[in-house]
Amino acid sequence: MKDVVKDRWLYLMALPGIVYFLVFKYVPMYGIVMAFQDFKPHLGFWNSPFVGFKHFARFFGEDQFWMLFRNTFILAVYNLVFFFPLPIVLALMLNEVRREKFKRFIQTLVYVPHFVSWVVVVGIFYMLFTTEGGAVNELLYGATGEKIPFLLEPEWFRTMIVSQTIWKEVGWGTIIFLAALAGVDLQLYEAARMDGAGRWRQLWHITLPAIRSTIVILFILRLGNFLDSGFEHIFLMLTATNREVGEVFDTYVYVKGLTQGQFSYSAAVGLFKSLVGLLLVVSGNWLAKRFGEEGIY
Repeated sequence: MKDVVKDRWLYLMALPGIVYFLVFKYVPMYGIVMAFQDFKPHLGFWNSPFVGFKHFARFFGEDQFWMLFRNTFILAVYNLVFFFPLPIVLALMLNEVRREKFKRFIQTLVYVPHFVSWVVVVGIFYMLFTTEGGAVNELLYGATGEKIPFLLEPEWFRTMIVSQTIWKEVGWGTIIFLAALAGVDLQLYEAARMDGAGRWRQLWHITLPAIRSTIVILFILRLGNFLDSGFEHIFLMLTATNREVGEVFDTYVYVKGLTQGQFSYSAAVGLFKSLVGLLLVVSGNWLAKRFGEEGIY
């Protein structure tokens, strides 16, 4: 209690965040019990019949399970491989800009897409890539005499999803890395220059090691959302022709839970996703500590 009184202003600043997580993250966890029941809204949590692992057995036995797992896993890997490094690269590039006004202009330019809704983003891509008057296809037609149905062909679905994610979120992802770069001791760069180190040497031996712990922590946190493909984004891009490669756990939960009213079954699917995320976070944190990093706990 002495420590609480001593740091009372810090706790007061953290209070809104604590309340948010309690109300919207921890209290709703009680609903996990639905995954082990045949939940009936009129009976509530207490009186709905308990069925154990029935819904999990059904889910793992579904023909769609491996299709959903494959699609979700591939999209997650694509995002991890192609999207995660880009905010780091962009932050390093922005950090090298010396003209402050130009730097702020570029930052504003790359931050803006984050505040655009997925509905607008998908709408923009539809206008650009549709075969009926889309700018990209019109250019292709003028150059090759052919048009490519980007929005309908299954092989283009994942490329479109990852491209939209990069365009929308890569700028916003640089904020934490730029903050970490601002904390690097400038005397280290001065000493390196005196020793004859060029820009690339300074980047490799000073800048990257200085933000390595930040990169590791954000990577571990990213693993926790590994199977979260983003319902709204995927749902807006789904069509009858690309559903075989585009249907993921998030859209499957929506269809089963909200449109078909299978609340317990969809809760079981959601719990499976959460357990996979938890396992990945614990494993990633253990590996980080094995390699000498602090981890997240």
